[in-house]
Amino acid sequence: MDTYQSTSEVPDQPAAAVGYAGVLRELLPIALWREDADGRIVEWSLAAQDLLGHRPEDILGRPGSAVLVPDANRELADQLTRRVQAGETVIGTLPVRHRDGHRVPMEMWIVPAADPQGRTGALLVAVETSAVLHMRDSLAALQSLFTQSPIGLATLGPDLRFLRVNDALARMNGVSAAEHIGKRLTEVVPGVNAAALEATMRQVLDRGTAVVDVRRTGRTPADPDHDRTWSCSYAPLLDGAGRRLGLIASLIDITEGQRAQAEAERAQRRFALLAEAGTRIGTTLDLRQTAEEIADVLVPQLADSADVQLLESVLDPDDTVAAASGSSRGVLRRLAAVFPDPSAPTKKLTAGQTFHLPVGSVYERVIAEGRPMNLYTSDIPALITDPRAEALRTYLATLGSARMVPLVARGRVLGAVAVTRLREREPFDEQDCVLIDELVARAALNIDNARMFTTQRAAALTLQRSLTNSALPQVNGLELTGRYLPASDHDVGGDWFDVIRLPGGRTGLVIGDVMGHGIHAAAVMGQLRTAVRTLARHGVPPARMLSSLDAVVADLGEDEMATCVYAVHDPVSGSCVIARAGHPPPAVVTADGAVTFLDGPPGTPFGTGGRDFRTEEVRLPPGSMLVLYTDGLIEARDRDLDEGMGRLAQALRQAGQPLEALCDGILARLLPDAPQDDVAVLLARTVAARAS
Repeated sequence: MDTYQSTSEVPDQPAAAVGYAGVLRELLPIALWREDADGRIVEWSLAAQDLLGHRPEDILGRPGSAVLVPDANRELADQLTRRVQAGETVIGTLPVRHRDGHRVPMEMWIVPAADPQGRTGALLVAVETSAVLHMRDSLAALQSLFTQSPIGLATLGPDLRFLRVNDALARMNGVSAAEHIGKRLTEVVPGVNAAALEATMRQVLDRGTAVVDVRRTGRTPADPDHDRTWSCSYAPLLDGAGRRLGLIASLIDITEGQRAQAEAERAQRRFALLAEAGTRIGTTLDLRQTAEEIADVLVPQLADSADVQLLESVLDPDDTVAAASGSSRGVLRRLAAVFPDPSAPTKKLTAGQTFHLPVGSVYERVIAEGRPMNLYTSDIPALITDPRAEALRTYLATLGSARMVPLVARGRVLGAVAVTRLREREPFDEQDCVLIDELVARAALNIDNARMFTTQRAAALTLQRSLTNSALPQVNGLELTGRYLPASDHDVGGDWFDVIRLPGGRTGLVIGDVMGHGIHAAAVMGQLRTAVRTLARHGVPPARMLSSLDAVVADLGEDEMATCVYAVHDPVSGSCVIARAGHPPPAVVTADGAVTFLDGPPGTPFGTGGRDFRTEEVRLPPGSMLVLYTDGLIEARDRDLDEGMGRLAQALRQAGQPLEALCDGILARLLPDAPQDDVAVLLARTVAARAS
């Protein structure tokens, strides 16, 4: 309420003016004025001036009813005045007229009071109704917030001692609300880095600015066995004049959210690792490199060591070991191993080592059952089955956990991967195991692909060697040499060349290229080579030869395609009849080194349905040379066909060299690195024909 002040205290105000009421005015402005027995205003507070607009010098001495009471309420005002003068106190909600004419609803207390002459007048105390309602609602909201909010709330004084604590915060701290009052945070819950939080609160008080989302982690009496995490926010508590009365603290338990976020981040890392594994494992079809890539992905991101071993029976293409053993037991070969300390006894475990699977060992069980297995401290010694590795027992004592996962692909157990973690690292949990198993499963498929490629390539090479001439025959009128080079990725294709003795002293020269790689391409090449030999010995001329070969390819299936050149050389006439089926043009080199590429009918590849095969005839005097080759010699990723043919022409200008040296020079010039595709080359130099 307002307090009375004498004019000596407030010299610039009229004698009957009443001063402000300090803190209470800031919270709820209370207007106060006094009327004498005649109803004239004899005292007027400054708060009344604020609420109703009348200055003391303008209203003192005037009839209150005439100035402040709306016309419609005059009769009611007269009745209330009589009741008060009779000694009654009146309380009610009444409208009061503002200086500008609008009505101000006010909660009023009208109390009998003696006027300056000792007569019964009235003391009027009034509060604006909206301000009362606002204060009521604010207090109710504050009370509800403290009693019902799930957020921990507290107010603290300037000395950082608790003034009020809600039940939510009391539950978080495991200490009753009453036990908080008058104490500091360091006294209530010292196990939550309370000193650091008090430093933050002191900063809020000193600077007058809020601090939001300060994280605190620790244990409270509410949950003494587990760490929990809270988000803490602090704001200064100010009065209407901006004075700092203390601060208000709000706390939210974010332990579960933090765990969920950590799990989400961990899941993101797992997905990233799986994506990384997809790009890093299986970059080649080399078994050893694939095994090393597995180990490099696992260590150190998931494990401290990784040991990749395959069954010897898997590495043996003909499976004789497995057939002889009659079970999954057998011999393991280490393909890759990564350990944390290369100078430790684990250096004895190197790629290439083999050992027999002891009956009942961890390896034997995992491979026999095809299921992964966790190994803990007491089980880890079972990892070492090699008696030569006894020194590793000391190293095993440093391990905290291990997991062995079978390499299973296409329903077959190929081997096993053992991963370990040192004692100072957390043991493998369920999510770690799921991720390791997924990585090993993907790697197993890559290993099986590499294994099948290795097996198929070995078979294709065997077939290629069996179908390709290792030594060309001696024929009349020609000096011969040829080369076959597989592609740089070690895949065998369908390129081939052949030389066939024909009736009448003639010679058939053939070179071809079956599209594709691997054992299938080699098999198709073998069928074409056999067909050429059979037809050539029956004297089939070049154009008809290619038509027959096209029919052979058509019989093999719609997806087959091949190119070919077939030439028949007659040493007597010195002529050579040539037919092409979509193959690069042969080169002719004269004795003086001039190089030309034949521009006769190119024909269409076998399997395309064109069947347009015609011949051209060229003269090959003694000392001239016919050069047949496949497109792998002249085409590459870094050059086009014309550039390749230009390089070949330059290499052929050294035609005076011995044929073997010339052929080596051609390959060195055009293929300085390993070839990107299969390459076949056949050189035929004419010499004087022997008399028959």
